[in-house]
Amino acid sequence: MNLSQRGQSAINQPLRADLELFYEAMENRYHAEENPAGCFTLCIAENLLNGEEMEAKLRKIAVKPIPEWVASYTSILGAPTLREAAAGFLRRFLAGVNLDPEKLAIGAGAAAVIEMTSLLLGDPGDVVVIPGPAYMAYTPDIGNKAGLERYDLFHLAPSTTPAPSVPAPVKTTYELTTADLDRAHAELGDRFRILLLTQPNNPTGQVFTEAQISTFFDWCEARKIHLIINEIYALSLIDQDHEDLIDDYGERASFTSVLRFLEQKKSPFLHWWYAISKDFGLSGLRLGMAYTHNEDLLKAWGNFGAPSMASNHTQWLLQEIFSDHDWVQQFVAQNTHRLTNSYATVIRTLRANNVPYAPAAGSLFVWCNLAHLMTDLTEEAELEIWQKIYDQTGILLTSPIGMGSRERGWFRLVYSCVSYAELEVAMERLDGFLAG
Repeated sequence: MNLSQRGQSAINQPLRADLELFYEAMENRYHAEENPAGCFTLCIAENLLNGEEMEAKLRKIAVKPIPEWVASYTSILGAPTLREAAAGFLRRFLAGVNLDPEKLAIGAGAAAVIEMTSLLLGDPGDVVVIPGPAYMAYTPDIGNKAGLERYDLFHLAPSTTPAPSVPAPVKTTYELTTADLDRAHAELGDRFRILLLTQPNNPTGQVFTEAQISTFFDWCEARKIHLIINEIYALSLIDQDHEDLIDDYGERASFTSVLRFLEQKKSPFLHWWYAISKDFGLSGLRLGMAYTHNEDLLKAWGNFGAPSMASNHTQWLLQEIFSDHDWVQQFVAQNTHRLTNSYATVIRTLRANNVPYAPAAGSLFVWCNLAHLMTDLTEEAELEIWQKIYDQTGILLTSPIGMGSRERGWFRLVYSCVSYAELEVAMERLDGFLAG
């Protein structure tokens, strides 16, 4: 044996179940002229809709003199000038109140921030409770090094026991209640260490109301359970007034950042995550952040977080972007417009084929139900239809494995990882498959 036990374990633990097919599809990507029969990788949560504008901005920054600190060591919690710029950006676009730059911790992307927080807040065997369905890679991010376990929590109405045979409509807001949290706590006891909420959600696009957040916080603080809110899609919102979408939204549920609430409470049990990969389409630059008033967490991060630090050059680039509020405002508005148009393209295709879906307030996904195409409601049948869609259309949806869905037959479709013209071609293929 030439590896440690951790290394041996890692050999057979891919990050996610669809990576092998993803790499295969990437070698055969669609191109209108060079490869019109190619594949569409609608499985990876990337936002490529504003690439030209972002590239132009980065080129403009690149001609500036690089500050001396970029080539030197800086604070493990992040360069002070970046944290100052990030606090200003968050105040302007999310919080609406002043934030303390000293309460920010910077890491090399969302995964690094999740991993660091998990390492410092929990012990091996502790449990992170996550309302399902939810991001599949939370499982390795909290578990590979920190050894925390994932618990998918579902809302159960008082009269509900087994999962319904017919998919229920999905609302824009979560229906999760403290009764659901009580149920998890009764099962897990003291192992219930963290409650992790994501809004807008991956994959449903749902959000929590301010009242829900306040109620969940009170519940967690009374039990000394950490509440973390991941707002990585905070600026990737859907225009609910779009003419093709407006009928999906009855009682409006708009996204409201938890940052203002966090700043009011200043609790050591309330924390916030963000990263640049989705809203800014910069998944390759690797920069994420946490905001917390837990001084022990920040001190421990400063002592323990060197391996998770973001490159100083990346920190400088984002410092320049965060400081240009006028440019960010234009970029965010354009992002909303393009995301909404792409989202609407998918929704029109699903409606034409009577496919149920979850109306999204934000994120980069459509969460749709294809159970009617399956032979039975099992994991095996899900994988069979997932593979069949890929084989017959070249469209690779996200693997259903690990998404924490209570009902079988739901699939995640990413619409922001291809151009609008490419998405139209992909939807023509999907329409043919569904109609056939």
